[in-house]
Amino acid sequence: MHALVAALDWHLLKERIFDPNHAFAQALIRTVLIAVLAQIFGVLLGLASALFQMSRWRVLRVISYFYVLVVRGTPLIVQIFFVYYGASLLLGFDLFPRSVNFGVVSIDGVVVAGTVALAVNEGAFMSEIIRAGIGAIDRGQMEAAKSVGMSYGLAMRRIVLPQAARVIVPPLGNEFNGMIKNTSLLAFIGVYEIFLDAEQGYSVTFKPVEYFFAVSFWYLVLTTIWGLVQVQIERKLGASDRAEDEGFMQRFLGITAHSLQR
Repeated sequence: MHALVAALDWHLLKERIFDPNHAFAQALIRTVLIAVLAQIFGVLLGLASALFQMSRWRVLRVISYFYVLVVRGTPLIVQIFFVYYGASLLLGFDLFPRSVNFGVVSIDGVVVAGTVALAVNEGAFMSEIIRAGIGAIDRGQMEAAKSVGMSYGLAMRRIVLPQAARVIVPPLGNEFNGMIKNTSLLAFIGVYEIFLDAEQGYSVTFKPVEYFFAVSFWYLVLTTIWGLVQVQIERKLGASDRAEDEGFMQRFLGITAHSLQR
């Protein structure tokens, strides 16, 4: 252990943590943006899938069940490769060209493909979370809404989903925490995010410990910041059923009085 500490390039490690270069800053911003966009679209896909599963139309239920089964039952890295490489071969045209133009901005096709793959994967997990959240609401709420003339869609938007949010928010926050870390898998298709930045730096300097320790530090920073945000969101929504005497660190670290008694 002492030999390892002595062999570390502390100047490089300090530079990677406290004074990262411009390329790393861009990679960090790209990592955050991909995670946020993939989570947003994943939640929307999950909501659609959950509503499909509760639909009276059998074909919609089958589509949703198949989607959840396939995505939850296969590795994320395989899905990323399939979306980027396999989808174009199946469709017969380049689904994700080198550059995708969205009017005022132009984004690398590989970034779009990676974001789509993460969103599709997240949608399957959010589908089960949202379905469970909606199922936790008393069916009498929907019946009462219909009795005063509300349509199913209106009752879902104004009555059921706002209450289900209290159940959905905590696991959704944990899913986003995982999404931040899952962006590292996009390095395998060439998305320049913070893990690929570290890998390229290591390939030049042959100093893996410094680079990967530093990138681990930055992932920890991102997930810690989100953890603090999540605690505040849960407080605002009253999403947590934890005891009032639990301190901030207990809520942040997920340590409850019940878990300490086990």
